[in-house]
Amino acid sequence: MAAITASMVAELRAKTDAPMMECKKALTEAEGNMEKAEEILRVKLGNKAGKAASRITAEGVVSAFIEGSTGAIVETNCETDFVTKNDSFLAMARAAAELVAKNNPADVAALSALPYSQDGFGPTLEDVRKGLIGKIGENMSFRRFKRFEGAGKLASYLHGTRIGVVVAYEGEDVAAKDVAMHVAAMKPVALTSADVPAELIEKERNVATAKAAESGKPADIAAKMIEGSVQKYLKEVSLFNQPFVKNDKQTVEQMLKAAGTTVKGFTLYVVGEGIEKKVDDFAAEVAAQVAAAKQAA
Repeated sequence: MAAITASMVAELRAKTDAPMMECKKALTEAEGNMEKAEEILRVKLGNKAGKAASRITAEGVVSAFIEGSTGAIVETNCETDFVTKNDSFLAMARAAAELVAKNNPADVAALSALPYSQDGFGPTLEDVRKGLIGKIGENMSFRRFKRFEGAGKLASYLHGTRIGVVVAYEGEDVAAKDVAMHVAAMKPVALTSADVPAELIEKERNVATAKAAESGKPADIAAKMIEGSVQKYLKEVSLFNQPFVKNDKQTVEQMLKAAGTTVKGFTLYVVGEGIEKKVDDFAAEVAAQVAAAKQAA
């Protein structure tokens, strides 16, 4: 039997985008014949989508599309950071944002049903998604999106591919872009203190109450400590009250006033936020593969 080298596996992976172990299995089955191994993989890849569908997709990218006063932001997920560099995956993610902006789908299912073709897959976005799962060998999904229309002007900022922000505003474009960058860096939860969700305030109040109880201070002083902590929290998480990242001598609200700009709202997406990630023990995985290889031999 022909020896299967690491360079052969790498070459087949580069040709097919298939997972490394699948490439090795195909080469072994083909007894080192590269063309035959490629054919074996192309047959097998058609079944990948179903097998991958249950795997957690906690990595991914945020993409945005703006055309005039219409825009969209989309989070598209995959299993590993490796796939976030894949051109086909990135193209699909960017296309999803444009499809949302131009077609106003009601939900992810409606988005997935929209007409779209790429890399020989189609005629819908869902068909492309399934096709790329088969080609790349990883599960991928559209997690969430938001569409903007009629809210005035829009500005977007993408910090790499993992953090994305869209800001609705009136006024100076530069100031709005700066706010989008600020949101990506400081991650406020609301425009003003009054807009902070009640459940977040309650959570912070509970933490402050527990700390005050531990301090042993008299009830009146403890009450002031609790209220002080809550007010500090509200200032820290509300956009307009935060010190502006480019000049911490002024708040975002003061910067906007000086620039004659009004921010009406913002949307911040961080990849994988709220998704429970699977933690892999790489050493254990390698040991398991070595043991399996010895048994097969």
